[in-house]
Amino acid sequence: MKPYYDDGNGIVIYHGDCRDILPHLEPVDLVLTDPPYGIKRDKGFEGFGGFGGFGKPIARKRFEDDQWDAKRPPQDILDMCITRANLSIIWGGNFFADILPQSTHWVFWDKLQTMPTFGDGELAWTNSPRKSIKKVTVQWNGLLGKEKWRGHPTQKPLKLMLWCIENYNPSDTILDPFMGSGTTLVAAKQLGRKAIGIEIEEKYVKIAIDRLRQEVLPL
Repeated sequence: MKPYYDDGNGIVIYHGDCRDILPHLEPVDLVLTDPPYGIKRDKGFEGFGGFGGFGKPIARKRFEDDQWDAKRPPQDILDMCITRANLSIIWGGNFFADILPQSTHWVFWDKLQTMPTFGDGELAWTNSPRKSIKKVTVQWNGLLGKEKWRGHPTQKPLKLMLWCIENYNPSDTILDPFMGSGTTLVAAKQLGRKAIGIEIEEKYVKIAIDRLRQEVLPL
C-alpha cells in the first residue's frame, strides 16, 4: 500500500479511511490520536446559556462546510486502533467511555480557561497500567494560548502532543489514525520519532504535509 506522503525519514501519511488502512500496518509503540467526538460541534456550539444569556449556537464559520464532528468512530475502529500499539492515548475519551475498555489511568488537559462558554479542559483515555490521573497544563485561551497557526477546528496544541510523547516516551513509531492537520506527526518529528498518520479528508492531508515541511524546530 503506497502512502500519500513519505519524507524518507520515518514520517508517513496515508489518505483514506483508517478502517481500510490499519489492517495493512505493522504494530507501533504508541497510538496518540484525537478522533471526532460526535457531539456535533461542526454545527456550532452553545453560547453563554446559563452564564447570562447568549444561548444561540455560535458557528465556527471557517469550517462550516465540513462535517468534522458529525459522528464518532464506531467501536470496531477504536478497537482496531488500540490493538495496533503497545500503548494508546485517545483524546476525548469521556465521549467513548461506553465503548472503550475500562481505564485506570486518565490524562486531564487543563486549558486554564477563563471563558464560561468553553470547557475547563479535556480528558484522554489510556490503556496504561498506571493507576492514576495525570494533569497537563497548556493554556488554550486568549493571546497566551494562541497557536501561531490553526488549520483544523479541533487542532490540539503542539505543546500538548509533545508532552504526551515525552511523558510516555515511545521508543520508535507513533500512529495517529485521525490525523487532522498533523499535530501529532509534527510533534513526533521534532522529537526524532517515526510517525504514521491517516486522514480521510485530503485537504487536511495537504495541510499536514505543509506543516511537516515547515515546522522542524521545537517551540
